[in-house]
Amino acid sequence: MSTTKTPKDSLTVMTEIVMPNDTNQMNNLFGGQLLSWMDRCCAIAAHRHCKRQVVTSTINNVSFKNPIPHGAIVTIEAKVTRAFSSSMEVIADVFLEEQRPNGSRIKANEGIFTFVAVDQLGNPINIPEITPESELEQERYAAALRRRQLALIIAGKMPPNEATELKALFYPEESAQ
Repeated sequence: MSTTKTPKDSLTVMTEIVMPNDTNQMNNLFGGQLLSWMDRCCAIAAHRHCKRQVVTSTINNVSFKNPIPHGAIVTIEAKVTRAFSSSMEVIADVFLEEQRPNGSRIKANEGIFTFVAVDQLGNPINIPEITPESELEQERYAAALRRRQLALIIAGKMPPNEATELKALFYPEESAQ
């Protein structure tokens, strides 16, 4: 596909309220429940990017920074940060809004997921490229390649000396030559 898209084209926003059956013994949202919500939100964002069926390939990182209490309103905002040939990285930002008079909204958690677009037989298919616009989108776009290279090295699918972005990060003097 030759069409280039932007991260905002894939923006997906989901809002949930933490009910008693969603909580643990501490009256906070189960981590697994949050992962489920994040995965769904990211899957929709990935689908919006390529307009094809997508499957979760990896959950690259999830940061549980703040507990989310019973009764809180949770908003998950997901966008595709980078598209490769058939896979795409999606970042979910999780915000917490307490049901109090000030109704403060804080970033509680985030996660990085990888999805693959597939055809009817489950085979990977090509997807559109992505062009970041904002400064945050550009930072996430650049970081996605470093994360991908690291994952490929760990999986034994890329020799470390071919990881140009990682080398530039750790050995900037070599990449300047």
